[in-house]
Amino acid sequence: MNEQEYVLSVKVSNNNGVLPRVGGLFSRRGYSIKSLNAAETEEPDISRLTIVVSSDLRVLEQIKNQLMKLYDVHEVKILTDAVTREHILIRAGNSAEDRHKIIEIANLYRAKPVDISANSIMLELTGEPAKIDSFLNLLKPFGIIKMVRSGITALERD
Repeated sequence: MNEQEYVLSVKVSNNNGVLPRVGGLFSRRGYSIKSLNAAETEEPDISRLTIVVSSDLRVLEQIKNQLMKLYDVHEVKILTDAVTREHILIRAGNSAEDRHKIIEIANLYRAKPVDISANSIMLELTGEPAKIDSFLNLLKPFGIIKMVRSGITALERD
């Protein structure tokens, strides 16, 4: 099997219970979700789920077909040419000295400070997942206290 990551864009009705049904489909079939992001679209009654899965092409087609069988699912696209972004909030540092070095790194990545305490700093950064990973690798030596990643959001190019 030749597994790789794929990004699915799934348009669904904005109804109660849609997300658990989609999650249940993945659970029942043994498919693994690496990232899931859900939000309303430009149409208030439609939401877009951006799902990142790690699979081979055969399983990916099965996932797409199974999703299309769900009542509230309107469209499933496998995004091959898309703009992808992720958002992270991270608190790092253990001293005032660390905080200054972290700010230097943050400036390189255009991360924005959103909260500063005596010994640590909270930053936010939006960018491609590889940029987020690179940023995290540089912050690890200073001590990552807490963090949350949004998961990938994506839109296909025209």
